[in-house]
Amino acid sequence: MKSNRWHDAYTARARKEGYPARSVYKLAEIQKRFRVLRKGAHVLDLGCSPGSWLLFTSEIVGPHGKVVGVDLNPVSVSLPANAEVICADVLTWDHQLLEEHLQGPFDVVLSDMAPSCTGNKFVDVQKSLELCRGALWVSKNVLKAKGCLVCKVFQGADFDDFGREMKGVFSRISRIRPKSTRKASKEIYVIGLEKK
Repeated sequence: MKSNRWHDAYTARARKEGYPARSVYKLAEIQKRFRVLRKGAHVLDLGCSPGSWLLFTSEIVGPHGKVVGVDLNPVSVSLPANAEVICADVLTWDHQLLEEHLQGPFDVVLSDMAPSCTGNKFVDVQKSLELCRGALWVSKNVLKAKGCLVCKVFQGADFDDFGREMKGVFSRISRIRPKSTRKASKEIYVIGLEKK
């Protein structure tokens, strides 16, 4: 029997704890370090499928908070009452769609979006940056003042340019590579704090 090369201790732990993906531990580490989520917060989760970040976030914000997930793919896990999912493409949204579908403003935007990788590092980094810029555009339009953005990005040639774009929107920028990130991965999370 072939072993799944993606299966590891984090994957096994996620299954045991009822999360559909190991990515939940990346957000847990970000939360522990930056405290981006709080009780009663309204959170937008971009690239929410398969739903681990939705479940984790809904637990933290509690019954008086709200989590809205957006993804091209549906989420099959059972969600609590304070969470919902919209199937849509963030890159094709406009102001009208934002107003129709999102009851903002939001305290936090989370983006764990990742492109379908081609294996060409340059192409994959560019696709990742396109998604990040989409998340930043949404954040400009739906975040409250002092709100924050957590955004996954693949490191590459234009990584610093994206950091500068973030600095135009947020007062403070931090970066983190969570311990649960696979060694071969080029991803890093950029945290924008205190939206201007």
